[in-house]
Amino acid sequence: MSDNQQPVIDFLTDPATHGGGTVKRIDTHAASVFLSGQRALKIKRAVRFPFLDFSTLDKRKAACDAEIEVNRLYAPAIYRGVVAITRTADGKLAIAGKGDPVEWAVEMARFDETQTLDHLADNGHIDAALADQLGRAVATAHAVVPVVKNAGFADTLAEIIEQNHGELRAVPDLFAAENVDALTAASRSALARLRPLLTARERDGCVRRCHGDLHLGNIVLIDKAPVLFDAIEFNPTLATIDVFYDLAFLLMDLIERDLVDAANSVLNRYLAESKRDSDLDALGALPLLMSLRAAIRAKATAARPQRDATMDKSARDYFALAQRLLAPPQPRLIAVGGLSGTGKSVLARALASAIMPLPGAIHLRSDVMRKAMFGVAETERLPASAYAPEVTAKVYPALAAQARRVLAAGHSAIVDAVFARPAERDAIAQAASGARFLGLFLTADLDVRVTRVGARSGDASDADAAIALAQERYDLGTLDWQEIDASGTPDEALRRGKTGIGL
Repeated sequence: MSDNQQPVIDFLTDPATHGGGTVKRIDTHAASVFLSGQRALKIKRAVRFPFLDFSTLDKRKAACDAEIEVNRLYAPAIYRGVVAITRTADGKLAIAGKGDPVEWAVEMARFDETQTLDHLADNGHIDAALADQLGRAVATAHAVVPVVKNAGFADTLAEIIEQNHGELRAVPDLFAAENVDALTAASRSALARLRPLLTARERDGCVRRCHGDLHLGNIVLIDKAPVLFDAIEFNPTLATIDVFYDLAFLLMDLIERDLVDAANSVLNRYLAESKRDSDLDALGALPLLMSLRAAIRAKATAARPQRDATMDKSARDYFALAQRLLAPPQPRLIAVGGLSGTGKSVLARALASAIMPLPGAIHLRSDVMRKAMFGVAETERLPASAYAPEVTAKVYPALAAQARRVLAAGHSAIVDAVFARPAERDAIAQAASGARFLGLFLTADLDVRVTRVGARSGDASDADAAIALAQERYDLGTLDWQEIDASGTPDEALRRGKTGIGL
């Protein structure tokens, strides 16, 4: 502490300051937040760390201004502005009074703290729909934040690796020296391999002024929509990163909480929304980026002033996750075929999170690919001409090309399409290019399929009863894929599908 802020803290803690309402105070290593009524006031603590300096009033004012500027991109409804805490000649303090400023505060609209996503995760309330929304929210945020050229992101990662090494080695009772050394060596090796990819992504505009601290505790549900807040403002370098490194923190946080299904949904929705084919190549960097995020959490948890057995276990768990993420298993290619209404997409989506590496396979759909080719939204209906044989002849090779790209990055893919023709099934199998391939073909009676396609809404598929009836005339040829009875419930199909791919 470089000066005494206690009078200001006492003033902001006093209910009379806020009209007599109750006041809730939340302290972090660098800030104190005072919650009362519908308002939150956040002051910077007069501290200096290697990564931030709030030791003077001018520096705290600048940090408050920066917090508003950065976070209004994410949450304009939350971040209202910067207000002065003033003192008059007789020594009385006031919020935005007429005296001289003695402190500065970020004024925010208060939200329901129980609706931050870490609380929702603890209570089992992050479902598939919310995870999909979350992927959209992050992709939307990344689309509007500023691009930063010549930031040297790969060099930043190199520095992070070395910082992690030193700080993890400093806690030998939690992290064995030989394990830290092995993690560091593996991280250095991965970065050396990935440096050309990361450099190319920076050149292509994928390094941006991101959130920087994108874990579940910094996302809140407001009006049933996830809102990002509390982005890093105090050190631009920590937030000037590849968008995938920003995303990696969120994915790691979900994985650490055993919410792999949600992490898989977030990743797949993010890829669908970003519409950058180069992000498929960037999947190769995801193990390192998630591992670094887990290692940072491990050392940060271990460095807390008052350690206890729970914190020690958490730190060890984060470190073990960092090790596991950096050693992903070999990728696989799974294809799911079947006539319209057999539940291909439902099954593929459900299987994806169980197909390693973490956080599960990339789900590629012929329906989504076709919509993308025509430049329309996933749920926008296409005319019959979009399903002409010459169009379909382009869709399947495009799917195979994406699958090859995912596999080349060391990640798994699960592809769903009708795959009615033997040549289409052969082509997707050949796309595995040495990776393990398995094909599943779903079957169900016509009446089941007609009922299902008639009940669909808000889906990428345009199939209807007429198409289901027309497909009865298809000559499927010899099926050498595993046939899965999908006439029952989705859970029954999932059990059979998992058995079919050896899970």
